[in-house]
Amino acid sequence: MSETTEAGATPAPVAEAKRAMAGFAKDFGEFRQELHARLQQQEERLTMLDRKMQSPARPALARAADETAPHAKAFGSYLRSGDDEGLRGLELEGKAMTSAVAADGGYLVDPETAETIRGVLDSTASIRRIANVVHVEATAYDVLVDTTEVGAGWATESDAAAETGTPAIDRISIPLHELSALPKISQRLLDDSAFDIEAWLAGRIAEKFARAEAAAFVAGDGVDKPRGFLTHPAVADASWNWESLGYVATGADGAFAGAEALIDLVYALGARYRANARFVMNSRTAGAVRKLKDADGRFLWSDGLAAGEPARLLGYPVLVAEDMPDIASGADAIAFGDFRAGYTVAERPDLRVLRDPFSAKPHVLFYATKRVGGDVTDFAAIKLLRFATA
Repeated sequence: MSETTEAGATPAPVAEAKRAMAGFAKDFGEFRQELHARLQQQEERLTMLDRKMQSPARPALARAADETAPHAKAFGSYLRSGDDEGLRGLELEGKAMTSAVAADGGYLVDPETAETIRGVLDSTASIRRIANVVHVEATAYDVLVDTTEVGAGWATESDAAAETGTPAIDRISIPLHELSALPKISQRLLDDSAFDIEAWLAGRIAEKFARAEAAAFVAGDGVDKPRGFLTHPAVADASWNWESLGYVATGADGAFAGAEALIDLVYALGARYRANARFVMNSRTAGAVRKLKDADGRFLWSDGLAAGEPARLLGYPVLVAEDMPDIASGADAIAFGDFRAGYTVAERPDLRVLRDPFSAKPHVLFYATKRVGGDVTDFAAIKLLRFATA
């Protein structure tokens, strides 16, 4: 039986298909809206759970600052009035690493003051700037040094390997010595709340420590202080031996015989040390060296080509250390070497301060102490220029 429609009317199967598609589209739209609503609810629930799991405190940097703030506040109160209850309270809370030690030994300074002092020490014209600096907790720092060359030999695929020589090992022990400073201030300034006692104390301690360290690292005798590199025996470089620094003579007594002495000094140092080497001298010696010229009339000391680049002597940086000796007869007034390899500074990282309001009334004394040592750890890494004929 054939289906018939009136003229212009939509056939029944087509109309039914359209109704079915319209219903499907409607159902799909409703399903889509329901699915979107469920996903949005799930996302809101996850966000709420995530917020509950997070700490309500401030970011990590702010928390770190807050952790040191109680110690800084308690330390400031101790400096101004001698009230150490806050520091003792921090110790009882288990914060001894950032607070106090025994009262007779003083209290550890707050981290900000300690960092200020450390920054000043590192930036001063001292051997510390170019030496190897290590932090230790013991009373001494030991360095094991191979004073001889390790044996070596060629081997073939079938032959047995020959036994090589055994190296000789020496131990260098760097004891830590107590370095102290005793700045003095009036009680009236301490009572002035506008006076920054922490900054004042950091500046005075850093100044005293920097001057004492700089002198000891150059010429210290090793008795209750670090041993300076100039106190070790010096021998002609051709006969260099362990525990002695090598030197090059200028060829003139108490003067330069010519600019060639500096070139000889540079190449007396082993090639493996020259890459990180630098000159060390005081200001008066630097003034004399700046006047030296080569055979073509060019100054040996050249200014830096780029902005901020320091001037160089024969292509190497210069550290002006005022504790180096002046040019004189037989003086070792210039040193050249890789001090990072040749000289080691060992220190304890803590700095202690003890308040003394009794010994200098009406002033208050602050007894600041730290432990530091230093010595040469590689005698081949440093050479000296001796102002002598031989």
